[in-house]
Amino acid sequence: MLIVTRAVCGHSGGHDRTLHDVAANAGRVRFRSGAETVTGTLRSKWTAVVPIAALVALALTWQISPEPLLAVFIGAVLVAAVLAAVHHAEIIAHRVGEPFGSLVLAVAVTVIEVALIVTLIAAGGPGSHSLARDTVFAAVMITANGIVGLALLVGAIRHGITRFNPEGSGAALAVIATLATLTLVLPTFTSSRPGPEFSPLQLGFAAAASLLLYALFVLTQTVRHRDFFLPVATHGDAVRDAHAPPPTRRAALVSLGLLGAALVSVVGLAKTVSPVIETAVTRAGIPESFVGVVIALLVLLPEGLAATRAARLGRLQTSLNLGYGSAIASIGLTVPAIAIASVWIEGPLTLGLDGTQIVLLALTVAVGTLTVVPGRATRLQGSIHLVLFAAFIFLAMFP
Repeated sequence: MLIVTRAVCGHSGGHDRTLHDVAANAGRVRFRSGAETVTGTLRSKWTAVVPIAALVALALTWQISPEPLLAVFIGAVLVAAVLAAVHHAEIIAHRVGEPFGSLVLAVAVTVIEVALIVTLIAAGGPGSHSLARDTVFAAVMITANGIVGLALLVGAIRHGITRFNPEGSGAALAVIATLATLTLVLPTFTSSRPGPEFSPLQLGFAAAASLLLYALFVLTQTVRHRDFFLPVATHGDAVRDAHAPPPTRRAALVSLGLLGAALVSVVGLAKTVSPVIETAVTRAGIPESFVGVVIALLVLLPEGLAATRAARLGRLQTSLNLGYGSAIASIGLTVPAIAIASVWIEGPLTLGLDGTQIVLLALTVAVGTLTVVPGRATRLQGSIHLVLFAAFIFLAMFP
C-alpha cells in the first residue's frame, strides 16, 4: 500500500510538473507569437510609410543641389527606401512564386534606370555621350560579380556548399555574354564610324537582337523551362513552394504599388545626390565616369539586398535570378531605348568598351562559366567574383 501510494504520489507530482511545463511552454509560445505579431505590424507600417515619404522628399529636393547636410538626410531616406523596396519585392515574390518575383524586381529597377539614362543623355552635358556604355557596363559588373559573388559567399558561409540549377544559370550567363559582346564589344572593332560607335543601321540591328534575346530569355524563364530557375534544395530537387502561406491578392497589389514608389524614389534620390557625389569624386582626383558607377551601385541596392537575403535562406537560385536577370534586363532594355532616343538626340553615342574593360568582361564570363557549370559552389567561387568586382571598382577609380 505504501509503495502504491508513493508511486501514485510520485506520478501525480510528475504529472503536475508536466502540466506546469506545458503551461510555461504555452506561455512562451503566446509571448513569442505576440512579439512576432507586433514586430510584423511595425514592419508593415514603416515599409508602407517610407515609399510615400521618399516620394515627398524627392518632390521637395528635385532639381536642386543639396548641401552636404541635406545630402546626408537624402542618403538616409534613400537607404530606407531601398529596404522598403526589398520588403515589398519579397511579398510579391511570395505571391507569384519564382522566378516571377525576381523578374518583377529586376525589370522594375531596369525600366526606371533606363528612363533616367535617356533623360540624362537628352539633357546633354560632359560625358553624356558615353553615359549609356558606362552605366550598362557598371550594371553588368556589379550584378555578375558583386551581387552574385556576395550571394555565393554568404550562402557558402551559412550552408557550407550552395546549390543551384546549372541549366538556368548557364543559360542566363550565355545571354549576358552574347548581349554584352554584341552591344559593348563589337562597336570597338567596327569600321563604319570612327571611334567606338555604331552606325545607325548597326545600332538598329543591335537593338533588335537585344530585345529579341531578352524576350526569349523571359519566355524560357517563366514558361518553357521554368524549373531551370527554381531554387534548389540541399538534396538537389527544385523547391516549388514556401512553407508560409502566400499573401492575399490585395496585399500583393498594394506591395506592387509601394514597390514602384520606392524604386522611383531610389533612382530619383540617387540622381539628386549625384552632384554631391560628383564634387567629392572630383576633389578626390577620381575620373568623372566613376559617378556613374556610384549611382549604379545605389540603384542596384534593392537587388543586392534581396539576393543576399535569399542566399542566407538557402535559395541561391533566386539570388542568381536577381543578379543575372538584372544584367540581362539592363542590356536588353537599355540598348533598344537608346536606339529609339538616338532619333532625336544629337551628337555621338559611344558604346564600345576600352581594352581594360573588355579584359574584365571576358574574365567575368570565363569565371562565371566555371562557377555555374557544376551546379554548386563554395566560398572560393564567391571570393573570386568579389575580387573581380573589387578590380572593376579600383580600375574605375584609378584607370
